[in-house]
Amino acid sequence: MCGIVGYAGPAGSAADTSQRPLDVVIEGLRRLEYRGYDSAGVAVVAPDTAQVSSRKKAGKLVNLTDTLAAEPLPNATAAIGHTRWATHGGPTDRNAHPHLADGGKLAVIHNGIIENFAQLREELIAEGSRFLSETDTEVAAHLLAREYRLAGDLSAAMRATAKQLDGAFTLLAVHTDAPGTVVGARHDSPLVVGLGEDENFLGSDVAAFVSSTREALELGQDQVVTITADDVTITDFDGNPVEPSPYTVDWDASAAEKGGYRTFMDKEIADEPQAVAQTLLGRTDRAGHLQLDELRIDEALLRTIDKIVVIACGTAAYAGHVAKYAIEHWCRVPVEVELAHEFRYRDPVVSEKTLVVAISQSGETMDTLMAVRHAQEQGAKVLAIVNTHGSTIPREADAVLYTHAGPEIAVASTKAFLAQLTAAYLLGLYLAQVRGTKFPDEIAAVLADLREMPAKIQAVIDSGDRVRMIARWMDSRSVLFLGRHVGFPVALEGALKLKELAYIHAEGFAAGELKHGPIALVEPGQPVFVIVPSPRGRDSLHAKVISNIQEIRARGARTLVIAEEGDEAVLPYADEVFWVPQSPTLLSPLVTVVPLQIFACELATARGLDVDQPRNLAKSVTVE
Repeated sequence: MCGIVGYAGPAGSAADTSQRPLDVVIEGLRRLEYRGYDSAGVAVVAPDTAQVSSRKKAGKLVNLTDTLAAEPLPNATAAIGHTRWATHGGPTDRNAHPHLADGGKLAVIHNGIIENFAQLREELIAEGSRFLSETDTEVAAHLLAREYRLAGDLSAAMRATAKQLDGAFTLLAVHTDAPGTVVGARHDSPLVVGLGEDENFLGSDVAAFVSSTREALELGQDQVVTITADDVTITDFDGNPVEPSPYTVDWDASAAEKGGYRTFMDKEIADEPQAVAQTLLGRTDRAGHLQLDELRIDEALLRTIDKIVVIACGTAAYAGHVAKYAIEHWCRVPVEVELAHEFRYRDPVVSEKTLVVAISQSGETMDTLMAVRHAQEQGAKVLAIVNTHGSTIPREADAVLYTHAGPEIAVASTKAFLAQLTAAYLLGLYLAQVRGTKFPDEIAAVLADLREMPAKIQAVIDSGDRVRMIARWMDSRSVLFLGRHVGFPVALEGALKLKELAYIHAEGFAAGELKHGPIALVEPGQPVFVIVPSPRGRDSLHAKVISNIQEIRARGARTLVIAEEGDEAVLPYADEVFWVPQSPTLLSPLVTVVPLQIFACELATARGLDVDQPRNLAKSVTVE
């Protein structure tokens, strides 16, 4: 959730008022604001100073920058910065990071939760440590100070500290005895290294430093990294040297800017055609056969799979529900969709013949990561569908299928959802190819349909003004969503977007469930979105959903219908129709979800709400 930035490099010149370490950290925190936070702070270390210099403030980053303008920090050679999402202790100045220890000579910032903090706190208080906050992080600071006094080396002290902590954590620390050094550690929480010229960086993701460098190193589980201006050293928690894996970030800083749009979410909805197109790019060989090179699972093993389990949370789980319809239809293998945070607690039936598909935009979703590990312990192979290169889930999975959506900054996911759907379709077609459940020409036909989808998504975006107008008029405190078949997960996703952004009651239902209870919620004026399936096709559910619209309209509902162009059968029963291009049924979520995204974004904006950073939410949920 929280954002972390670290920097080691040259200080600004005396003649120049710029302060490179502090400027880098503040810029990095600004780029990480999308992760969700309620306080921010920085610490810098300058040569020949007796104490770390620090500032921290509750609230948005502007509160911190205003404080820094009024109370400047000294020029420095190392800096760390943090945006906090409160767990232990409220969002106050006192609980904000960094936390100081060792007489003010040591500063620590932390992402995650330290589960044994209470026991450690009691031990440290008994030894004379004095605590100023309610946080578990301050425990890590005092513990690190104790280990530093014993070892006399910050890296060794960090290794000793990390081995005493239970839970999930990324720690960064600076000390006045090593004014040009930042030391970090990670366990079940993200941390990446950026490589610059005469400077190096640390960040909870590459957005923290991509404006300065696109060259990065993957930091693995249970590793400690030490950076200076001209060196990066990585060891495991036992002190054994580790050779990291380098990679190049395939997007630049401009991709994380709004580019003239009102909000990042507006921009990311506009990016959706490109996100889908890029996820499809380069997936076939010259003969037109799918080749998903990132998978790394032997085809013979894939032919033995007798069950697929999709694990995910939130929006990613709804992408998994669509994947279930497609994969079962194309591959004739049963698919279950599990919420990752429930999966490992219910003794799931998983074996070496189970393929587990983990879906996560960030690749750091803690619930999903824990479910991945549990599945592997049971002998299952795990395939990850992830957007973020270098993140934990794809590194620990047996195979990975990267989406190529680019950075998604807004907390509420839009383009990542469409990219996840696209990747799931590719996986289903690849499994059909490997298992021989579809002929090559059938697979080629679906791929051709998929390649037409970016243009169709663009057409929906281009026609979004009508959706925006209706959203601005909406004054209801409750909205319902109905869908059948692949329209059901679209209804769930539409409701989730409205809850996330506009803070109003919204529920998605399978339309067939209407008469089994939910119709009791319908009263005069109740807005109900209905995702209408295509009238084309032998097994179309179109007529049944038209009947559902008649049922709710007879009870006074205001019907907001998403239907295919040319479907005039909906006109007598719809108060508003939002048209989408004709598409194959299984691929239709790529277009039917877009009006719902636009609607939620516009409604929240019209109400003056922060669309990119909804209250109480974070982009990447890195704690269980």
